[in-house]
Amino acid sequence: MSLFLSIAYSVAFGQELPWPAKTYYRYQEVEGKQIFFREAGDPSKPTIVLLHGFPSSSHTYRELIPLLSGTFHVIAPDYLGSGYSDHPDPDQTAYSFDLLAKYVSGLIAGLGIERYTLYMQDFGAPVGYRVMLQQPQRIDALIVQNANAYLDGLTSARQAFFREANQNRSAENTASLYTFVGREAIIHKQYLRDVKGKESIMSPDSWTHDLAFLQTDKDKKIQVQLFQDYYNNIQAYPKWQAFLRKQQPPTLIVWGKNDPAFIAEGARAYLKDIPKAELHLIDAGHFAVEEKPVEIAQYIHGFLQKVVKQAHEAAKAQ
Repeated sequence: MSLFLSIAYSVAFGQELPWPAKTYYRYQEVEGKQIFFREAGDPSKPTIVLLHGFPSSSHTYRELIPLLSGTFHVIAPDYLGSGYSDHPDPDQTAYSFDLLAKYVSGLIAGLGIERYTLYMQDFGAPVGYRVMLQQPQRIDALIVQNANAYLDGLTSARQAFFREANQNRSAENTASLYTFVGREAIIHKQYLRDVKGKESIMSPDSWTHDLAFLQTDKDKKIQVQLFQDYYNNIQAYPKWQAFLRKQQPPTLIVWGKNDPAFIAEGARAYLKDIPKAELHLIDAGHFAVEEKPVEIAQYIHGFLQKVVKQAHEAAKAQ
């Protein structure tokens, strides 16, 4: 169907086209630090908070935000030490996922957001679960995109890597972690790893943007410290799983099934604790939102439409 006919069809049947809203680029002071975030959409509409992974920032959601902003209010922060947010000296500030979560929680509180849907990818899981545990009453729904919370989602080699990074702080092993934040690793072992033969699907803007914030040894050290802290997330998995079993948040799982880092078994494992979760394994890798933003947006729209409808029906029944 042509664009003209699509518009005519929507108008004829009374359907309002969800045109994208303008994205704004803002800062909020949180405990004396400047936290950068992208914001789009009407704040009176349901809010979605997008949490990014390694090695990126809110930039990873640059295509998804317009696809959501016509219908939702969207917030996408850069973690402390990532992107345009402040980067306190890692020789003076010990970076951990507890620290990142504290500033995300502070941002949400500072913006006066009472309730929201949380979208998590990669590092977004350990940040997001900490935020949810602090304020479970604010969570409307959960969207999981290659965001692990189960041992099922990590190969034994991946588990051993994180354990070694945490327990072996020798100069030699720490130096080896710096190879994962170099140019070659970011491009070929992150963004292009899962798209062999279809590299043109990945925008070079992604790694160019990330590498711009990994120029100095101290910026690299921030990410190395997070690698060293990551094993604490694995140890927290039982707590996160207990939270899901108790709270039963409406959950959408949209998982790139070609991801060799956070494997598809990790997506299926969520169903053990939230059996009513909606699961879609899509033909994409770890950075699924870079490959399939439209497909992911379609799933989000359909899922949240059902969540909002159920909430309205429950309110009427009271």
